[in-house]
Amino acid sequence: MKKDKAAKQRKANRKKWIRKVRKLRKKAKQERRLKELLKQYGTDILKSDNFLGSEKNIQHGNVSVMRHSISVAKHSLLLAKHLGIRCNKRDLIRGALLHDYFLYDWHSAEHCGLHNLHGFYHPGIALKNAKKEYRLTERQSDIIKKHMWPLTVVPPRCKEAWIVTMADKYCSLMETLHLHRGGKRSLRKRKKSRLHKKK
Repeated sequence: MKKDKAAKQRKANRKKWIRKVRKLRKKAKQERRLKELLKQYGTDILKSDNFLGSEKNIQHGNVSVMRHSISVAKHSLLLAKHLGIRCNKRDLIRGALLHDYFLYDWHSAEHCGLHNLHGFYHPGIALKNAKKEYRLTERQSDIIKKHMWPLTVVPPRCKEAWIVTMADKYCSLMETLHLHRGGKRSLRKRKKSRLHKKK
Protein backbone atom coordinates (compact mmCIF):
# COMPACT_ATOMS: atom_id res chain seq x y z
CA MET A 1 0.00 0.00 0.00
CA LYS A 2 2.77 2.42 0.99
CA LYS A 3 4.77 1.38 -2.10
CA ASP A 4 1.81 2.15 -4.38
CA LYS A 5 1.35 5.54 -2.76
CA ALA A 6 5.06 6.37 -3.13
CA ALA A 7 5.03 5.22 -6.78
CA LYS A 8 2.00 7.40 -7.51
CA GLN A 9 3.68 10.36 -5.85
CA ARG A 10 6.87 9.84 -7.91
CA LYS A 11 4.79 9.62 -11.09
CA ALA A 12 2.89 12.81 -10.20
CA ASN A 13 6.19 14.61 -9.41
CA ARG A 14 7.68 13.45 -12.71
CA LYS A 15 4.65 14.75 -14.65
CA LYS A 16 4.81 18.05 -12.78
CA TRP A 17 8.53 18.38 -13.55
CA ILE A 18 7.98 17.55 -17.26
CA ARG A 19 5.24 20.22 -17.49
CA LYS A 20 7.55 22.76 -15.85
CA VAL A 21 10.41 21.96 -18.26
CA ARG A 22 8.07 22.24 -21.26
CA LYS A 23 6.78 25.58 -20.02
CA LEU A 24 10.34 26.89 -19.57
CA ARG A 25 11.33 25.70 -23.05
CA LYS A 26 8.26 27.35 -24.57
CA LYS A 27 9.06 30.60 -22.76
CA ALA A 28 12.72 30.49 -23.88
CA LYS A 29 11.65 29.84 -27.48
CA GLN A 30 9.19 32.75 -27.31
CA GLU A 31 11.89 35.07 -25.89
CA ARG A 32 14.31 34.05 -28.70
CA ARG A 33 11.63 34.77 -31.31
CA LEU A 34 10.91 38.21 -29.80
CA LYS A 35 14.64 39.06 -29.78
CA GLU A 36 14.94 37.96 -33.42
CA LEU A 37 12.03 40.21 -34.45
CA LEU A 38 13.46 43.18 -32.54
CA LYS A 39 16.83 42.59 -34.19
CA GLN A 40 15.26 42.16 -37.62
CA TYR A 41 13.24 45.39 -37.56
CA GLY A 42 14.98 47.60 -35.02
CA THR A 43 18.75 46.95 -35.04
CA ASP A 44 19.59 50.51 -36.11
CA ILE A 45 17.51 51.93 -33.23
CA LEU A 46 18.80 49.42 -30.66
CA LYS A 47 22.42 50.28 -31.56
CA SER A 48 22.02 54.06 -31.80
CA ASP A 49 23.85 56.26 -29.28
CA ASN A 50 20.71 58.11 -28.20
CA PHE A 51 18.75 54.91 -27.59
CA LEU A 52 21.66 53.34 -25.66
CA GLY A 53 22.04 56.61 -23.74
CA SER A 54 18.44 56.28 -22.49
CA GLU A 55 19.67 53.42 -20.27
CA LYS A 56 20.89 56.02 -17.77
CA ASN A 57 17.42 57.63 -17.43
CA ILE A 58 14.87 55.93 -15.18
CA GLN A 59 11.36 55.57 -16.59
CA HIS A 60 9.25 53.91 -13.86
CA GLY A 61 10.33 52.31 -10.58
CA ASN A 62 13.85 51.05 -11.24
CA VAL A 63 13.48 50.42 -14.99
CA SER A 64 15.38 52.58 -17.49
CA VAL A 65 13.75 54.24 -20.50
CA MET A 66 15.70 51.90 -22.81
CA ARG A 67 14.56 48.73 -21.03
CA HIS A 68 11.01 50.04 -20.80
CA SER A 69 10.94 50.68 -24.58
CA ILE A 70 12.26 47.19 -25.35
CA SER A 71 9.71 45.70 -22.94
CA VAL A 72 6.86 47.62 -24.58
CA ALA A 73 7.99 46.37 -28.02
CA LYS A 74 8.03 42.74 -26.80
CA HIS A 75 4.68 43.03 -25.00
CA SER A 76 3.15 44.68 -28.08
CA LEU A 77 4.12 41.65 -30.17
CA LEU A 78 2.78 39.26 -27.51
CA LEU A 79 -0.48 41.20 -27.19
CA ALA A 80 -1.04 41.24 -30.96
CA LYS A 81 -0.42 37.49 -31.10
CA HIS A 82 -2.62 36.75 -28.07
CA LEU A 83 -5.53 38.81 -29.45
CA GLY A 84 -5.04 37.41 -32.97
CA ILE A 85 -4.54 40.86 -34.49
CA ARG A 86 -2.67 40.90 -37.78
CA CYS A 87 -0.54 44.00 -37.98
CA ASN A 88 2.61 45.46 -39.49
CA LYS A 89 5.33 44.07 -37.20
CA ARG A 90 7.97 46.44 -38.49
CA ASP A 91 5.90 49.53 -37.68
CA LEU A 92 4.75 48.04 -34.38
CA ILE A 93 8.33 47.35 -33.22
CA ARG A 94 9.88 50.58 -34.44
CA GLY A 95 7.03 52.69 -33.05
CA ALA A 96 7.26 50.91 -29.68
CA LEU A 97 11.04 51.34 -29.48
CA LEU A 98 10.73 55.07 -30.22
CA HIS A 99 7.54 55.85 -28.28
CA ASP A 100 9.50 57.36 -25.35
CA TYR A 101 12.38 58.87 -27.35
CA PHE A 102 12.30 62.15 -25.39
CA LEU A 103 16.02 61.86 -24.41
CA TYR A 104 15.99 63.49 -20.96
CA ASP A 105 15.51 62.46 -17.34
CA TRP A 106 11.92 63.42 -16.62
CA HIS A 107 12.51 63.06 -12.87
CA SER A 108 15.06 65.89 -12.80
CA ALA A 109 14.14 69.25 -11.22
CA GLU A 110 14.32 70.86 -14.67
CA HIS A 111 11.57 68.58 -16.06
CA CYS A 112 9.45 68.02 -12.95
CA GLY A 113 6.52 70.11 -11.86
CA LEU A 114 3.17 71.15 -13.26
CA HIS A 115 4.66 73.62 -15.77
CA ASN A 116 6.21 70.73 -17.75
CA LEU A 117 3.43 68.09 -17.59
CA HIS A 118 5.69 65.36 -18.96
CA GLY A 119 2.80 62.95 -19.53
CA PHE A 120 1.10 65.38 -21.91
CA TYR A 121 4.13 66.73 -23.77
CA HIS A 122 6.67 63.92 -24.10
CA PRO A 123 4.94 62.13 -27.04
CA GLY A 124 5.42 65.26 -29.18
CA ILE A 125 9.05 65.62 -28.07
CA ALA A 126 9.70 61.92 -28.76
CA LEU A 127 8.17 62.24 -32.24
CA LYS A 128 10.28 65.32 -33.02
CA ASN A 129 13.49 63.53 -31.87
CA ALA A 130 12.64 60.35 -33.77
CA LYS A 131 11.95 62.28 -37.00
CA LYS A 132 15.42 63.87 -36.79
CA GLU A 133 17.09 60.45 -36.89
CA TYR A 134 14.71 58.07 -38.69
CA ARG A 135 12.32 58.02 -41.63
CA LEU A 136 9.01 57.29 -39.95
CA THR A 137 5.91 55.85 -41.56
CA GLU A 138 2.44 57.24 -40.75
CA ARG A 139 1.81 54.29 -38.44
CA GLN A 140 5.07 54.77 -36.55
CA SER A 141 4.32 58.49 -36.09
CA ASP A 142 0.82 57.67 -34.86
CA ILE A 143 2.22 55.15 -32.34
CA ILE A 144 4.69 57.67 -30.91
CA LYS A 145 2.29 60.64 -30.91
CA LYS A 146 -0.77 58.84 -29.44
CA HIS A 147 0.72 56.28 -27.00
CA MET A 148 -0.33 58.40 -23.99
CA TRP A 149 -4.02 58.38 -24.94
CA PRO A 150 -6.32 59.54 -23.31
CA LEU A 151 -3.86 62.29 -22.23
CA THR A 152 -3.23 63.03 -25.91
CA VAL A 153 -7.02 63.58 -26.35
CA VAL A 154 -7.05 62.45 -30.01
CA PRO A 155 -7.19 58.63 -30.01
CA PRO A 156 -4.83 56.42 -32.05
CA ARG A 157 -5.79 55.91 -35.70
CA CYS A 158 -4.23 52.51 -36.40
CA LYS A 159 -4.36 49.13 -34.63
CA GLU A 160 -0.58 49.17 -34.10
CA ALA A 161 -0.89 52.40 -32.08
CA TRP A 162 -3.71 50.91 -29.98
CA ILE A 163 -1.60 47.81 -29.25
CA VAL A 164 1.44 49.87 -28.18
CA THR A 165 -0.79 52.13 -26.06
CA MET A 166 -2.13 49.08 -24.17
CA ALA A 167 1.29 47.43 -23.85
CA ASP A 168 2.80 50.70 -22.59
CA LYS A 169 0.14 51.05 -19.88
CA TYR A 170 0.63 47.44 -18.77
CA CYS A 171 4.45 47.75 -18.65
CA SER A 172 4.26 51.12 -16.86
CA LEU A 173 1.98 49.70 -14.17
CA MET A 174 4.15 46.61 -13.63
CA GLU A 175 7.32 48.73 -13.46
CA THR A 176 5.79 51.26 -11.06
CA LEU A 177 4.70 48.43 -8.74
CA HIS A 178 8.14 46.79 -9.09
CA LEU A 179 6.56 43.58 -10.43
CA HIS A 180 8.24 43.72 -13.82
CA ARG A 181 11.25 41.59 -14.73
CA GLY A 182 12.90 44.50 -16.55
CA GLY A 183 13.96 46.12 -13.28
CA LYS A 184 16.99 45.41 -11.18
CA ARG A 185 15.11 43.36 -8.59
CA SER A 186 11.54 42.16 -8.59
CA LEU A 187 9.25 42.51 -5.58
CA ARG A 188 9.22 38.72 -5.05
CA LYS A 189 13.02 38.60 -4.83
CA ARG A 190 13.05 41.45 -2.33
CA LYS A 191 10.44 39.71 -0.17
CA LYS A 192 12.50 36.51 -0.21
CA SER A 193 15.66 38.37 0.80
CA ARG A 194 13.76 40.03 3.68
CA LEU A 195 12.52 36.62 4.86
CA HIS A 196 16.07 35.21 4.80
CA LYS A 197 17.34 38.19 6.82
CA LYS A 198 14.67 37.62 9.48
CA LYS A 199 15.73 33.98 9.86
